[in-house]
Amino acid sequence: MLPIKFLVCVLSLFTSFALIAQDQIISVAQKQDTQNAREEYLSELLARALESANYPGVIRMTPISEHQKRKLINLQSSDLDMYWSMSSPEREALALAIKIPLFKGYIGKRALLTNRQNVARFKNVKTLEQLGEFSAVQGHNWPDTRIMSYNGLHVRPLTNYQAMFTLTSRGRIDYFPRSFIEVNSELIENKQSNLVVVPNLYISYPTGIYYFVTKSKPELAIAIEKGLKLMQGNGEFDALFNEYFADDLNKLPYTKGKTVEIKLDNPYF
Repeated sequence: MLPIKFLVCVLSLFTSFALIAQDQIISVAQKQDTQNAREEYLSELLARALESANYPGVIRMTPISEHQKRKLINLQSSDLDMYWSMSSPEREALALAIKIPLFKGYIGKRALLTNRQNVARFKNVKTLEQLGEFSAVQGHNWPDTRIMSYNGLHVRPLTNYQAMFTLTSRGRIDYFPRSFIEVNSELIENKQSNLVVVPNLYISYPTGIYYFVTKSKPELAIAIEKGLKLMQGNGEFDALFNEYFADDLNKLPYTKGKTVEIKLDNPYF
């Protein structure tokens, strides 16, 4: 079996013809503004899944711009073979969704980031209606934005990722929901701010981040699904997930019996 290799794409004319001759190039979208443990985990999981399925290939991470991300879901009109993203009906219609939640459901569990001075305001919030009196921020094209709006929450959509942290830190937005698996690393990245996690409250909704593959390569989608299922069966999937995220999950400031989970409906999943 040929090992899965990574080739960082610099969009030049100097692609290795030797690699192309040996293996199939698998061009994977790489979001330039979010290079963190979450992205590293998804890259490594993909490589291991393909190895488990004995699918030879060269994974080429292809950086995409903010403008390109808006067209990303239509893989048929690009040179990309696949990407990973939260599921939505539109995305599942345009590409082959491998319906194995890559973060085991934790992507739908959302800690609430807020200005340190605002924590006390959330102390008595126990219902969706009460939370609806507060303002939230999300990405303008994120599936989360539509989910939260559907449930009656007041959401301000933005295009600038870092501005969401800034506005919340300054108290101009009441809270910024972030998934359990990424919130601690984001707090470290924004350590000069006064952002904290609301300790007595979080929201949740059913959703999943999937691998999406172009419809022109069904054999690739089949191989990835096969590899992921093999990893689930032999424990490798859980082991890799825990390697990346167990510590962060254990650091969340929630106390059993004292923390309220507000469950949202997700009609798009």
